[in-house]
Amino acid sequence: MKKTLLLGTAMLFGFSTLIAQSSKIQFEKYTLSNGLKVILHQDKSAPVVAVTMLYHVGSKNEDTNRTGFAHFFEHLLFEGSQNIARGQFDKLTSNAGGANNANTTQDRTFYYDLLPSNQLELGLWLESERLMHAKIDDIGVNTQREVVKEEKRQRVDNQPYGTLLENVMKRAFKVHPYRWMPIGSMEHLNSAKLEHFIDFYKKFYVPNNAVLSIAGDLNIEETKKLIEAYFGPIPRGTNPIPRPTEVEPPLGGEVRDVVEDNIQLPAVIQAYRAPKEGSKEYYAFNVLQTILSGGESSRMNKKLVDEKQMALAAGAFPFFMEDAGLFITFGINNMGIQPEALEKEIDQIIESVKTQLVGEREFQKVRNQIQAQFITRNSTLAGIAESLANYEVYFGDANLINTEIERYNQITRQDLMDVAKKYLTKENRVVLYYVPKGAKPSNP
Repeated sequence: MKKTLLLGTAMLFGFSTLIAQSSKIQFEKYTLSNGLKVILHQDKSAPVVAVTMLYHVGSKNEDTNRTGFAHFFEHLLFEGSQNIARGQFDKLTSNAGGANNANTTQDRTFYYDLLPSNQLELGLWLESERLMHAKIDDIGVNTQREVVKEEKRQRVDNQPYGTLLENVMKRAFKVHPYRWMPIGSMEHLNSAKLEHFIDFYKKFYVPNNAVLSIAGDLNIEETKKLIEAYFGPIPRGTNPIPRPTEVEPPLGGEVRDVVEDNIQLPAVIQAYRAPKEGSKEYYAFNVLQTILSGGESSRMNKKLVDEKQMALAAGAFPFFMEDAGLFITFGINNMGIQPEALEKEIDQIIESVKTQLVGEREFQKVRNQIQAQFITRNSTLAGIAESLANYEVYFGDANLINTEIERYNQITRQDLMDVAKKYLTKENRVVLYYVPKGAKPSNP
């Protein structure tokens, strides 16, 4: 994440643009001649607009010796362009009463501009400049190297349990590029030369590798004309977009390790290999996660935190990506509780969903929770614009913004037991004990 949103604008887009999701989200989708996909959603309930650009490039598209590039570009492309002076990108947005930001994952890089609707053209100009005329020079590269280093220090190195995903991923994946995190290697960024960054930009920042998704108070036909004017002249990329072809083999047995960290309380992490996003099993896992970890009455919180008071916090989360997935459980030990004891209790909870059908009442409650989450995710203009782009890129179907809930509704209690039996096995997991430095457990 590049920076903090302006509070006033964040409040405007967070509250003033709440949308009643009882009706279908209407949108129009088309493709420019240069391959840029465009998705437009009109909502005139407030005079605001979200202009977003999703580039289908994340850390999994990086070279083994050039990791961190996708995330680095998330920062670098706010430096300016041939027509925008260095440091003016943010000022142009804030002076118009808006805000902007970006984020990077293993699979994509996402930029967004939140603006008053009379500033729509500004947002289109800024994003077209980012795509066509980005300023990639030694000054910008050297500046952002230091910014990324500081971000890593703050969010990873000096954050309690901040290396959790890094340590999980490099043990869960041995072949696929998912084995490294988007923050990448500082050594790789330091050793890279300017031409390496320019090559990455020319390879991935092309119209035929992007989706322009806009939601808000806009006139569809006028917006189409503006889009053609700003994005139509940008040439299509001429080289194939590199996609990883590595197929990760089975884990081949439980992987166990101990990580010493600057923490006071130990933690137990279990990461099970799981399917990629989009399959029926993917939706079953999302339902299962809600049963285990969806709120104060969920199984892990109720048993481990409230009843037995063995954990300060406990839960599970699905970490699904375009090519593969993980299902991760965790618990932060209460004072005096050993990791071995907490792991045993977590295992018992996992075993219960493998051997017993979820009760009808609990199952219905969880389905209601998922329905509410689905509505909330698409209750702001920025959320709608991002969902439309995500659905189009990952599933090839932007209309899932209206129909995906039906896939959740098709999941049965038996489906939950089936995925638990299939994937939540000791042979298919990584187990990490996070412990205070110098306090290794006797039985890792």
